Amino acid sequence: MDVVYLFHQDDKITIPFYDYDPLLFKPLCLSRSGFWDQGQRQYVILKSRFDARALGRLFPGRPCVELDQSPEQSISVSGFFSRPWDSPCSRSLPETIPSDPSGDPPRAAAANSPQSAHSRAVCSGAPHLPSFPAKSDADCLIDSLNLPEKFSGLWAAKLEAELRSRKYSVRTIRAYLFYNRYFCRRIQKPPEAVRTEDIKNYLAYLDKTRDLSSSSMNLAISALKFFYRYVMKKDVAREQHRPRHDKKLPGVLAESEIDRLLACEKNPKHRLLLMLAYSSGLRVSEVVALKRTHIDFDRRMILIRTGKGRRDRYTLLSDRAADFILQYCGLHEIESWLFPGMSPGHHLSIRSAQNIFAKALAKAKITKPLSIHSLRHTFATHLLENGTDIRYIQELLGHTTLRTTQRYTHVARRTALKIRSPLDNLPPPR
Repeated sequence: MDVVYLFHQDDKITIPFYDYDPLLFKPLCLSRSGFWDQGQRQYVILKSRFDARALGRLFPGRPCVELDQSPEQSISVSGFFSRPWDSPCSRSLPETIPSDPSGDPPRAAAANSPQSAHSRAVCSGAPHLPSFPAKSDADCLIDSLNLPEKFSGLWAAKLEAELRSRKYSVRTIRAYLFYNRYFCRRIQKPPEAVRTEDIKNYLAYLDKTRDLSSSSMNLAISALKFFYRYVMKKDVAREQHRPRHDKKLPGVLAESEIDRLLACEKNPKHRLLLMLAYSSGLRVSEVVALKRTHIDFDRRMILIRTGKGRRDRYTLLSDRAADFILQYCGLHEIESWLFPGMSPGHHLSIRSAQNIFAKALAKAKITKPLSIHSLRHTFATHLLENGTDIRYIQELLGHTTLRTTQRYTHVARRTALKIRSPLDNLPPPR
């Protein structure tokens, strides 16, 4: 094939084959990133087993077109002015990979994909241009692609089964698999040979070469501790101490900036998404998953189903947002998802919502380093400045402890909290 098409979905990426191309098919099998779907004649990448951002490195120089479920983004196109790909992988391939994908699924690809029996055909998504940080987990994985794999598919399957049996989220499962796989690959040891010193040296490597935040470091520690304690039954990570969390203050917007942000957004779907994230203090994962049945217009409340920690809660519904929702649902004939995606039965992706906010910031000419989560921070800060009891704010945000909510007292305006500097109490100079 001259062009590689990658269709993104929530938990997988599919690469359809309209003819047999060994320079593309065989490296995909060697990557052990997914499995061959004979019925649909496509290669399926499971994001829980392979970072999607690393795929482009498997066929450098090959023209690529990436598409996602979201209809708001443009097509991501790359590699059209590069030289044809000539990978060393294509010159020495194992005998287990078939010469044509029309046969049985290749062993190398299917070994690490216990979910293949539950996969379904891909729904072609709408164009999308993904944006990724310069240094990501995918970069860590790419750096070690030349090292042999030490975290076997058997251990990956056992780890995933243990996580799913405890009802861990898909994102957590994906992160735990990644960090354990990369750890074994980096130290070049199978899980059976890992010692406490290996974990300590690995974490020191992450801090020195990757400059990870304390949250990312803690995620890596949690992934290793879970695997070696509950899967390996060998608690070699028990003595590993966690780094202190970075105590950064949340970024917030002024009321005038919120007004400008909404006024500059002409797309009603995008405006409603931003309006609800701010007026109700929703996380991005919560706002994209809203359904019309979650809106209680009579009580002016919004029901959040299975929020963070799998907890339900109610939060505020503003009068302005309620009126806008009624008009929006009537105009677009909304019956289920308030923000439907391109594929039937799917809601808007989190990545699309993040891009919507980033574009709205640019339209409003707001240069603060903010994310869509800043709308939730702004909601809490403005409530606090308007005199709302902090315990009610805690309930609306769904925080487990009051300490998490108290950080907004550090960013609220001093005048709104009626705090006066002692210097202002001194008599004016004569």
